[in-house]
Amino acid sequence: MITRLSTMFLRTLREDPADAEVASHKLLVRAGYVRRAAPGIYSWMPLGWTVLRNVEAIVREEMDAIGAQEVHFPALLPREPYQATGRWTEYGENLFRLKDRKNGDYLLGPTHEEMFTLLVKDIVSSYKGLPLSLYQIQTKYRDEARPRAGLLRGREFVMKDSYSFDVDDVGLQAAYQRHRDAYIRIFDRLGLRYVIVAATSGAMGGSASEEFLADCEIGEDTYVRSPGGYAANVEAVTVPVPDPIADDVIAAIPAAHVEDTPDTPTIDTLVAHANQRADDRYAEAALGRPFTAADTLKNVLVLLRHPDGSTEPLAVGVPGDREVDLKRLEAQVTPAEVEAFDEAQFAKHPTLVKGYIGPGVLGTENASGIRYLVDPRVIPGTRWLTGADQPGRHVFDLVAGRDFTPDGVIDAAEIREGDPAPDGSGPLSLARGIEMGHIFQLGRKYAEALDLKVLDQNGKLVTVTMGSYGVGVSRAVAAIAENSHDERGLIWPRAVAPADVHLVIAGKGEQISGAAEDLAEALDGFGVRVLLDDRNASPGVKFADAELIGIPTIVVVGRGVADGVVELRDRATGERRELPLAEVAGELVTLVRTGHPRVTEPVTG
Repeated sequence: MITRLSTMFLRTLREDPADAEVASHKLLVRAGYVRRAAPGIYSWMPLGWTVLRNVEAIVREEMDAIGAQEVHFPALLPREPYQATGRWTEYGENLFRLKDRKNGDYLLGPTHEEMFTLLVKDIVSSYKGLPLSLYQIQTKYRDEARPRAGLLRGREFVMKDSYSFDVDDVGLQAAYQRHRDAYIRIFDRLGLRYVIVAATSGAMGGSASEEFLADCEIGEDTYVRSPGGYAANVEAVTVPVPDPIADDVIAAIPAAHVEDTPDTPTIDTLVAHANQRADDRYAEAALGRPFTAADTLKNVLVLLRHPDGSTEPLAVGVPGDREVDLKRLEAQVTPAEVEAFDEAQFAKHPTLVKGYIGPGVLGTENASGIRYLVDPRVIPGTRWLTGADQPGRHVFDLVAGRDFTPDGVIDAAEIREGDPAPDGSGPLSLARGIEMGHIFQLGRKYAEALDLKVLDQNGKLVTVTMGSYGVGVSRAVAAIAENSHDERGLIWPRAVAPADVHLVIAGKGEQISGAAEDLAEALDGFGVRVLLDDRNASPGVKFADAELIGIPTIVVVGRGVADGVVELRDRATGERRELPLAEVAGELVTLVRTGHPRVTEPVTG
């Protein structure tokens, strides 16, 4: 196929769009792949639509290869199925809700577990109809509060979602593995640098889940890995619990006592004050060292907003050398959202002394009635320096289990470079990535809510077990752009590029244009996709656009035609080579079909 730039619906830009923050957003707009329609909503231009369809084709081929069957659901969905599973409420403000003329409630689908479940319930009644895997590639809608980064976090996006249905957990695990293997092939073919990490199931539920993260510095997801192979989204990391503390060690700890600590509302000021005390028996005799922030217990207040609109205060206790990681906290309390505990909240809870909050007033059995959850490191027998619930005063030698008992444990403290891996496989390193795929062993959550049952081999009704598997198709376009670009523009992997060859007519005259037209026709005859720049523009403009658009191979037909040669440019490496015009079609066909050119001499001089 030959696509001519002279007639193509395309406009490239020399300047970055004002609202663009990341490279993929800037370049996809500048190169004419997408155009902004509204915040978080984009129109696909011809070049971009071709790339999107190429990504879809790869996803579709690999899903078909594992026996999954494609269906397609409407985007406009009734309320009732989502009400049955609780997600009409749980999705909160992220759900686009609307009413029809008869005042009936509808939503724009954010995901389709309920609809897949009901479809199978309507068709399958026996184990003989299982195992079954269904998928669709469809537009989803989520009312993001802060859409940003172009296609990476939008309010409308294209997603492949698939679901497996099995009689038992053995079947589910097999389906999960088939999907996992298919995802590896998909992301390999897309040319992405990615890592597979353990993840939380969140509002989706289920027993196990993994994420496929494209390695990217601007990614919204932080993940960890260890030299021994452990890898997890930071939200899913569990802090190793310290060894139990011996009873004789606990017995030797002095009784908790409150001391005046004026002007110490922060951890740093508290540690400095503790180390400057005249009577330093605690630090020197008991610790054998000065106080550090890790000896303090920091109690952080947040407000949980539940999907039904109700709110609940929550206190989180962490070692003072750590911050509460809001993403880790949100993963633990989903579907509730975390909000700041502001002055109005403090006014409602007069027992809380800002800057000096301690366990004494926290916990559902204590004065404030606020639920109190602590870091896994706060085990019985650990002793802490923490707030005494009085202005300018702290309590020393406060022992967990002896002097206070929290309501429970929560993994919400920040994970740091060098922390031990939960499986003992070495120190953790941190990196960032873009979530490209997420696979879940859902189990029976949705089948039970919607009464999806089949007769098993013994004629007994059993609840079907499900898996859920998603790929961000439009997000993949942006992730590839983030992974593969330079200062001049995009660099598409050949598998998803909108063309195989960008053919530039770099000169005037019938000899040059005729040679380019003949070459384009020859390549088209071999099935090579050609983007022909036949515009009435200067070579400089054409070269700049060719680099911006990012087709993997650029062919320049210019003055060298008089000597029977054209120039090949590799967009990724920048390598330039001259080839005889009579040989270039064969060279390009070989390159497109195998990914490897024949050996030729590089351009010199």
